[in-house]
Amino acid sequence: MPRGATSGRRELPPPLPPDQRTVGQLVGEAIRFYGKNPWQSLAIGIPVAVVNAVVWGVPGSGQIVAAAAGALLITLSYVVACSLVTETPLRSRNAVVAYAIGVLVFVPFPFLAALFILPGLLWLSLFGLAVPVALVEGLGVRAALVRGIRLARADLVHVLGGLATLALVVFLTQASLFFVLREFAENTRIAAATLASIVVSPLVFLGAALLYVDQDARLRSLGKRREERHADISDAHHADRKGNPDAPREPRPSA
Repeated sequence: MPRGATSGRRELPPPLPPDQRTVGQLVGEAIRFYGKNPWQSLAIGIPVAVVNAVVWGVPGSGQIVAAAAGALLITLSYVVACSLVTETPLRSRNAVVAYAIGVLVFVPFPFLAALFILPGLLWLSLFGLAVPVALVEGLGVRAALVRGIRLARADLVHVLGGLATLALVVFLTQASLFFVLREFAENTRIAAATLASIVVSPLVFLGAALLYVDQDARLRSLGKRREERHADISDAHHADRKGNPDAPREPRPSA
């Protein structure tokens, strides 16, 4: 056997902690969570498939209005995903507040995304984290929105990049699955698209829920670093106060 060859499989490196998790690992963790909870994750995709079917049946510009009205169902998927990822119960007042915030946040998204996808993603990046905040931390509407913006600003690039990557992965995977189902399973166009939505769309919501975990860890890490810097500055000032080598000398009494 040549030197350096290994007889067994190489172990993958452990995933980075949430405060250091990259966008690629975010997608990987969402897929891993999906694999560990397949049936619960599939249930997340059902409301999305219903909304998509309704939107496809509406002609012209009415699709945007139908997508905005679909916030009632899309938000349900997001709240359920947040509950699964954070292991927070749904039967509580917090879930009702989180659902209400999710509807308010998602309604403008189709109109913003119709102009250009980036404004819509930026909107969700800034305000979307308020949903898991309300569910997990039990804050009211106003406090949850403020807290959600604060979490997003801890690393806005990570949130925006994460949502954009998740959307792209889901779009490409869903399109590929749609063509496979349509060509080889002899399904109709709507049936194939519906099955593809149910199977693939949960990744977006699971990944978005994981973003809350990442941003909360990042904000805590930033707070600790600031406290450490403040402690270092305080210690330096304290050291300066410890004696004065240049203190003026007292005049000695004359002999």
